[in-house]
Amino acid sequence: MLDLLGTIGGNALSLPGILGLALGMMTRNWRLAAILGGVVGVVETLIFAGFTLDNIYLLDAVVAVVVGMVAGTLGCAIRNKGATV
Repeated sequence: MLDLLGTIGGNALSLPGILGLALGMMTRNWRLAAILGGVVGVVETLIFAGFTLDNIYLLDAVVAVVVGMVAGTLGCAIRNKGATV
């Protein structure tokens, strides 16, 4: 359980969370923001695994993609809400 929470927290504070939020704030399209965040999660997993598929754990990849998608969608929501104020 602690391993899962550490993985989620590490990804939220790492590239998928921060870069996913920033890329999500660059668009007003919800789907595009989620896709960009997911791509950041995949790329971050590949970078930290040394670009070899043998070193990638399924849990780490899934959590990175989900955190990236949530962060991208949150960034898009921030942009959409901020534009209506």
